[in-house]
Amino acid sequence: MTSLRKRVHNILEISIRRKSGISFVINLFLTLVIFFNTISIILHTVPSIREKYERFFHEFEIFSVSVFGIEYLLRIWSCVENDKYKHPIKGRLKFVFSVWGLIDLLAILPFFASYFTKDLGFIRILRLLRMLRLFRVSKYFHALIVIQRVIKDKQEELVLSMVFIIFTLIISSSLVYYVEHPAQPEAFSSIPEAMWWGVNNMTTAGYGDLKPITPLGKVLGGIIAILGVSFFALPTGILASGFAEQIREQSERRKIKCPHCGKDFNEHKH
Repeated sequence: MTSLRKRVHNILEISIRRKSGISFVINLFLTLVIFFNTISIILHTVPSIREKYERFFHEFEIFSVSVFGIEYLLRIWSCVENDKYKHPIKGRLKFVFSVWGLIDLLAILPFFASYFTKDLGFIRILRLLRMLRLFRVSKYFHALIVIQRVIKDKQEELVLSMVFIIFTLIISSSLVYYVEHPAQPEAFSSIPEAMWWGVNNMTTAGYGDLKPITPLGKVLGGIIAILGVSFFALPTGILASGFAEQIREQSERRKIKCPHCGKDFNEHKH
């Protein structure tokens, strides 16, 4: 039983990059179900398609929930093979309330919750939660794994840069509010309203629904727009350096040869 449980755990957790064996087939199948599930949710919002294929959408949802449900139960059963969840009871509870465990659970719950409520708006929101399964795909693809590593390695710098941007947004929006409110009491009715203009101006999106008309407001708007371009370049630079570091590390790993088999480090690892 233990060997079977370990086998199931390895199959579910192994990367899709390993292009052979039953683990590749199962993880590829799960990935396709997740993608088709997302497409189904998107198409279900088109009235003409929904009315024509309502039965198909419902049957595919039942199929998807069945697949996700079986996978979820197998993950709970086999998660104790991971050292983080090795306790038979506490470990499984820890997995259930982990990020991945909650994502898997939220992919299933909306289907059953829809039987206990007739509120169509609430049901639609619950169905959208199934899209959270897209995060699970990130465990299967190398490119997405690299992105995760970069964000994790640079999370402190990213948080600091985002806090700096938010502070700048609050200060600039407050200044423009006090300058423009007397001239445009409806457009700049409050600081939160001015923040909408601040976001558009700092990102240079410029929807045009709000804009300064006073000379001082225009000067402030120009300064804020220039600062916004500079500030939003900070996270981009941080991520770029993170990707460069990851690529360099991977290149160095490939150069390392196993002294026993002569294979590359990554091949020997798998």
